[in-house]
Amino acid sequence: MTISDVVIVGSGHAGVQAAASLRERGFEGRILLVGDEPDLPYHRPPLSKSFIVSPDAELDPLRSEEFFRHNDIDLWRGTRAIHLDLCARQLEFTNGERVRFHHLILALGSRNRTLPVEGSDLDGIVGLRTAQDAVRIRDRLSSAQHVVVVGGGFIGMEFAAAVAPSGRSVTLFEAATRTLARAVSPQTSAFLEGTHTAAGLTLESNASISRIEGRRGVVTAVVKDDGTHIPADLVLVGIGALPNTELAEAAGIVTGPRGAEGIVVDDHLRTKHPAISAIGDCARFPYNRGTRRLESVQNAVDQARCVAARITGSPERYHRVPWFWSHQGEVKLQIAGSIDDVHRTVVRGDTSTGRFSIFGYRGAELAVVESVNRPGEHLAARRILETRSPVLPEQAADPGFDLKAVHSRS
Repeated sequence: MTISDVVIVGSGHAGVQAAASLRERGFEGRILLVGDEPDLPYHRPPLSKSFIVSPDAELDPLRSEEFFRHNDIDLWRGTRAIHLDLCARQLEFTNGERVRFHHLILALGSRNRTLPVEGSDLDGIVGLRTAQDAVRIRDRLSSAQHVVVVGGGFIGMEFAAAVAPSGRSVTLFEAATRTLARAVSPQTSAFLEGTHTAAGLTLESNASISRIEGRRGVVTAVVKDDGTHIPADLVLVGIGALPNTELAEAAGIVTGPRGAEGIVVDDHLRTKHPAISAIGDCARFPYNRGTRRLESVQNAVDQARCVAARITGSPERYHRVPWFWSHQGEVKLQIAGSIDDVHRTVVRGDTSTGRFSIFGYRGAELAVVESVNRPGEHLAARRILETRSPVLPEQAADPGFDLKAVHSRS
């Protein structure tokens, strides 16, 4: 039995940042960081973009091995927590170790949803979440000629944008009327769809898949509801993710119901157990008079910093404005805020030029700004949303209106 002052389960962006922030804030106790992947913790966003189409690409570590040694952070790789005892404040791991803790940070991440159709277990049907997933996809792409993407979310669109220009047949199926429908405005969806189809992507919206066919256990075709067969020797499934909550649920920690999954935390990111916090993809936290879960690097990093501040004696509520980015081919999409309940949008710039921003309003309040190839406007939007500085729709639409000056005037 060992004792650690802080145990962090999960070595993605959230877990690594939590460990780093604790040391940055002067925490002197023992820190144990545990991850179930064998690799040194790495940046995940490149996996769906440059990594899969670059045979020589290597993982980009979040921190070097020397960083963990120098900061006395005990990093266990390829190890998973299998049992949490709340009363004893004790964890049991797959390596046989048992560890007691003073504080536990659950940064458990999420996992891909599986496609609920016949044939979804055939060889050649893949998800993309880990480095091992990306390596397998990259290896298969070396011989694949017919690629099908199921799901028009960020992973599916980024993957399609990376692969379509290669000359392969690439078809993307989206069940909704447009891609990224839950994340961006119709204008931004239309622009991205036009850009990617011009680069060679075949896009089918309002499309449902009835089954997947194969030969000798290997995928050969995707079959639509109308019976149409689409040849496929590689199928990427990107239909969303579920938070990894099993460890918490088994221990009796409160999690959300179906449709609102996640480890429930308060505005300081604490679970009902005062010594246990949850951050990143697995955490469901208060937001806009309700709760939500966010899968983004920004959210993972900011929540990690928030918990580290509390543990080191400087508690603060978590109320960051969410922001995201997505690189899709030559397009850099940046989003500040949330499109939830947005009823009015205005365009700043010209969508035909490939450089514009969409301002979305929830009633009279600016709620979200989507910027395409306009990083300066994205930074200004983040400051505006963080300070709740007023920007009227007619001001947002006026290219001569100085967004950068809004914060200084408020």
